[in-house]
Amino acid sequence: MKIGIDLDGVVIDSETTFRTYEEIFDIDTLRANNLINKEEPKFQSRYKWTQNQENEFIKKYLLQAAKESNLMSGFIGVYNLLKDKGHEFVVITARGGFIEEMKDDAISLLEKNDIKFDKYYWKVEDKLEICQKEKVDIMIDDDWKIIKKLADNQIKTLYFRDTNLIKLEESEYIKEVNNWGEIYRYIREK
Repeated sequence: MKIGIDLDGVVIDSETTFRTYEEIFDIDTLRANNLINKEEPKFQSRYKWTQNQENEFIKKYLLQAAKESNLMSGFIGVYNLLKDKGHEFVVITARGGFIEEMKDDAISLLEKNDIKFDKYYWKVEDKLEICQKEKVDIMIDDDWKIIKKLADNQIKTLYFRDTNLIKLEESEYIKEVNNWGEIYRYIREK
């Protein structure tokens, strides 16, 4: 099986760390409560920040948060089991788009843990295009907007949903998972 895989919030626990620093920035730097929708996956939609405030957050905290992040619990064991069974992994991520060094940080973290994916797509803005080009059998992502777009185009997805994010109705093309054990079960049953 060819598995498309996002990094942040799926392989790397960075989304939780990003959200922590978003709160710190909003409270300590902006001295406000600009939270408008905690179910949104990205800070640009979660807070009513100006473009300048978003840029300040990126500059001040994004790389720091990325460097503090680790691999998701259970990922290494499941990844190794699936690779041993012949599954192929294609990284399809926006990482590196805001700050180039975040790509390098991810590469370093993966190398440190001896993780080598079969193919990498960095700074991706349209994951649908890459999923179609690569003919992935399934895409694992934590962004409900991306999951919905892929499912609407008949690409099977595993929605790695954090507890705060919007719940999507499961279908032939959307299956919610919350940990790597559930991902392993789903793929093994296919």
